[in-house]
Amino acid sequence: MPNAGRSRALIEHRPWLLASLVAGIGYYFLWNNPVGGFWLILLKGSGAGFLAVYAVRRTQGVDGAILTVALALSAIADMALEINFEVGGALFFAAHCVLIALFVRNARPQPVASQVACALTLMAGTPIVSFFLSGRLDIALYSTSLGAMAGAAWLSRFPRYRVGLGAVLFILSDLLIFSRIGAIDLGPLPDIFAWPTYFAAQIMIATGVVQTLRADTPQTQRTP
Repeated sequence: MPNAGRSRALIEHRPWLLASLVAGIGYYFLWNNPVGGFWLILLKGSGAGFLAVYAVRRTQGVDGAILTVALALSAIADMALEINFEVGGALFFAAHCVLIALFVRNARPQPVASQVACALTLMAGTPIVSFFLSGRLDIALYSTSLGAMAGAAWLSRFPRYRVGLGAVLFILSDLLIFSRIGAIDLGPLPDIFAWPTYFAAQIMIATGVVQTLRADTPQTQRTP
């Protein structure tokens, strides 16, 4: 029976991960298609959108709901960025704040000094480097939430080399985007790596949090 349960879970729920991967990879190869329009914007948002569905189907309780809200906000933000950069940034700011709440609720009881130092470096360094790359104070302000989210992720009880590293990849993706705004020319690097690092970050954060929350739930209470 346990094998049957795992097979049913794979059939009923893992396809949301597969759909997210298909959408994310599809967007990467189609993002500069001049005839994309509305459908390309929808495809872009579907990556995080399907992850939100995955989260709501695979988790229970407040923490699962918080993760779902953060992913849904990210999906909307991905689409909004194609229309208005500031609106998309504001939505991502909100998504980061939601994730901060999740990570603080799940703080690691006794982090070691090196973990605290790394978290503080992420918190302080992210807005500084963001301002250096973009030359804009509003970008630096936005990046305070980004750095705080990554620092909180690093100090949370979630798998550090999945959720914590995913948050660091999120920073890297945004820094590549900010380099397009400022005077520092990184050539084709932002076009090549900004989306893959961002999408990998979302996958790592979502699956790492879901894995931990499901481990907390007794087998008899888990969603199939």
